[in-house]
Amino acid sequence: MEVFLKLWRNQKAQRENVEGWLYRVAGRASFDELRRQRRRGHYERMLAWVQPRPKAPTPEDLHSVSQKQDRVRSVLSILKPREAQFLLLRSHDFSYQEVASILNVNPASIGTLVSRAEESFRKEYIKRYGNE
Repeated sequence: MEVFLKLWRNQKAQRENVEGWLYRVAGRASFDELRRQRRRGHYERMLAWVQPRPKAPTPEDLHSVSQKQDRVRSVLSILKPREAQFLLLRSHDFSYQEVASILNVNPASIGTLVSRAEESFRKEYIKRYGNE
């Protein structure tokens, strides 16, 4: 599109060999774009190791994470053991099929069982700690 805009703006190119002019200018534009992409990739790779490091967690952040983990553990300890197992396995990215085989459950019912376990967890968490 850029090449056709250049052609439209360039009166001299419209009078001469238009096909040749278009071919030459389109080729140059293509090479320019390839060079631009290669140059950008080079600079992005160079800057990848210079990226600022994520800020170190503050003691307050660490305490907050620890407190949340303790809350989750306490709620899991109150749930039925089977519900806790469903939630723990799913939190470790096991597929429904894998959870079904580990717990000897029909794979077709895993979605419902996990959903019920999540709901039980949510209700117990809210009952103990509010809607945080």
